[in-house]
Amino acid sequence: MLKTFHGSCHCGAVTYEADLDLSAGTSRCNCTICTKSRNWGIGIKPDAFRLTAGEDNLADYSRSDAAHHRFCRTCGIKTHGHGEIPEIGGAYVSVVLATLNDVTPEELIAAPVTYCDGRNNNWWNPPAETRHL
Repeated sequence: MLKTFHGSCHCGAVTYEADLDLSAGTSRCNCTICTKSRNWGIGIKPDAFRLTAGEDNLADYSRSDAAHHRFCRTCGIKTHGHGEIPEIGGAYVSVVLATLNDVTPEELIAAPVTYCDGRNNNWWNPPAETRHL
């Protein structure tokens, strides 16, 4: 079910709204940045994401146009990412679920998780081991 959630970084300088259907699935990846940041996200189309404050406080880390990792310059928390990957339908935003302010534990527990083997550029398949993700 589609629901509008509100999220922010730790210090509150960056805030957003996102229309999410958690029952449609979330993802965890074993690439180095996702593993090191313990990222758990959900991908959506850009029009389902609205930055409500803090554009000027967002920094960007990227190694390609496929993925821009946006984080607060003040507290360092990554709130979302965005990019362009033709194989998943083009432009996307990935919301970091840990930054949702009004999600319940029950909603997160019920959200299906797909594991991606980004470490081996085998994105469409799960890695052999996922327990640490």
